[in-house]
Amino acid sequence: MAERDQEFLQTLVEAIVDNPSDVKVERKVDEMGVLLSLRVNPQDMGVVVGRQGSTAKAIRSLLRIVGVKNNARVNLKIEEPEGGRAPRMSSNDDSNY
Repeated sequence: MAERDQEFLQTLVEAIVDNPSDVKVERKVDEMGVLLSLRVNPQDMGVVVGRQGSTAKAIRSLLRIVGVKNNARVNLKIEEPEGGRAPRMSSNDDSNY
């Protein structure tokens, strides 16, 4: 299988983020299968995760298909940016009124 799964993830994520040069994918293989660790620019985290994690779920599903095709179990870990995520401001947050 070489690193087809890693190349696939790299290409896919670079296509959807605003800062493709900041996309980094590390690949580790152990008895549990293949673990791909994804790092992106903190500004791109929302795009990669998506609403309620929908984009991340879709990426994981595609990686599972790539893994099945190559007889491997592929897992994705999305690395938190340094310092964590910025707090989200909700437009319907009326706790201050």
